[in-house]
Amino acid sequence: MELIIIVIALALIFDFINGFHDAANSIATIVSTKVLSPLQAVLWAAFFNFVAFLIFKDHAVANTIGKTVYSDFITLPVILSGLIAAIFWNLLTWWYGIPSSSSHTLIGGFAGAAICHAFIAKGMMPVNEIIDAGKIGKTAMFIILAPIVGMIISIIFTLIFIQRNTWLKVGILMGAAGLLFYVFVGFQEDKLAENMKKFFKVDKYTYEVNIKHDSSKIEKLEKAKANAKACTPYLGIYEKEGAEKIADNIIKNVDLKDITIGKIGDGLNKFYKIEILKNKAKKDLRFKKEYENTQVIIDSLKPISKKYFELGLDSMVMAMNLKYPISPDKMDAFKKAVTVDIRKDLINEIEKADNKFLRWALVSALLIFALTFIYTEKIKEPNARRTSNSFKKLQLLSSAAFSIGHGGNDAQKVMGIIAAALIANGNIVDIKSMPDWVPLSCYLAIGIGTLSGGWKIVKTMGTKITKVTPLEGVCAETAGATTLFITEQMGIPVSTTHTITGSIVGVGLVKGVSSVKWGVTISLLWAWILTIPVSAVLAALVYYIVHLFV
Repeated sequence: MELIIIVIALALIFDFINGFHDAANSIATIVSTKVLSPLQAVLWAAFFNFVAFLIFKDHAVANTIGKTVYSDFITLPVILSGLIAAIFWNLLTWWYGIPSSSSHTLIGGFAGAAICHAFIAKGMMPVNEIIDAGKIGKTAMFIILAPIVGMIISIIFTLIFIQRNTWLKVGILMGAAGLLFYVFVGFQEDKLAENMKKFFKVDKYTYEVNIKHDSSKIEKLEKAKANAKACTPYLGIYEKEGAEKIADNIIKNVDLKDITIGKIGDGLNKFYKIEILKNKAKKDLRFKKEYENTQVIIDSLKPISKKYFELGLDSMVMAMNLKYPISPDKMDAFKKAVTVDIRKDLINEIEKADNKFLRWALVSALLIFALTFIYTEKIKEPNARRTSNSFKKLQLLSSAAFSIGHGGNDAQKVMGIIAAALIANGNIVDIKSMPDWVPLSCYLAIGIGTLSGGWKIVKTMGTKITKVTPLEGVCAETAGATTLFITEQMGIPVSTTHTITGSIVGVGLVKGVSSVKWGVTISLLWAWILTIPVSAVLAALVYYIVHLFV
């Protein structure tokens, strides 16, 4: 019990320190341009971070850290070691005012601790069987690509905004709005197909076949792939017909027997709390017998679940009850656990891909920009003061968009860490069972962190790279938000820190190469490149020490 409390406390401390880093980045330009005071900016950013959770339906960020390390190698000491290393690196970079990525720090920390744990427990083994090298490789690649993308988009927005021909400027903005709209439609179609793979557990079977070398799952993997592919022809009608129509078509034309039976098996696992017992048995041999006995019960009931389509729900439950009697007071809970509404599950998975709000939000923002230019340059007599004031107001919109992107990408990671710790400790079964105090405490910790000490990094981001005006603040934040929305839709984990830095460099480059303080920028780049490997090495060293005492 003491270790889980320490892990949760350290996770919240990390979240607090994350406030120094990432949350400060989302308000740096709006504070530096004096559009809002620091306190107002913090409240503004915090509000729109929360709004992100109402917008992004496919909340994969909370699981991002856990997905970089395979579940067999995630333990409380691994989580503890990763957090200690991440906290140390974040404090070090904060002290020097370097906006390093908290996300990459955690990824490196968990990877390093997990590799050390695996080598100690099982000896030397292939690293790709411990961590998902593909995910880490993609993350590492976007350490460079994310700021470059942010920079390019920032340059484009800046060149549009400083264009003197109002109608040309408005036309380009409307063209950009249309382009982004259809790009996001494409992202939605790709995500629909990806979600069907998740629905049929293609990733799970791929892991079992390719990483765990379980040849018995090859047939299941091929069938899952075939079923996911069979759904593709019906996904194209989502915009016109909606999720319910797609679900009905899939139910009518795709074989859903295996996935339905699989979900019944998942319900049995959850009812008997097999994962909790498994994790307890790893830590305490007194639970080993209980875990083994419970596994025997589940294994004997699963063959009955395969007769679901012959027996029906009630008869299946009755047959299971005859095999292993269930106490009357738990019968309702048992029946609920093994009840599968495949249509509802399909609809939920399909709707997670929906990005209509993001599309229309981007189009609306560009439309507001266009109308503002028409008003200030055509309806009213243009002057420097009116133009400056209009950009200060627009910066409220752009900073809100960036905070939404920040929330959609980063705000859930510590929630995921705490949930992983609770799962590893046997307190909850999965992340869906996460208690309400977890998100509440995470939001509170990151808010206090931002309020308490992020201003070193605000200064670096807002003044040391290049001096930012309200116009440039709007361009940088809009570019940063656009980059975050695009990469989120592509499923690529990027750092808000790197993205906004690249965007700020972009607005500086429009003024001239000499306006960017390249010495500061190169120092930031080195910190970014070193973050994952340094965090990994630190976490490995910490784990080696921790495992001697835990």
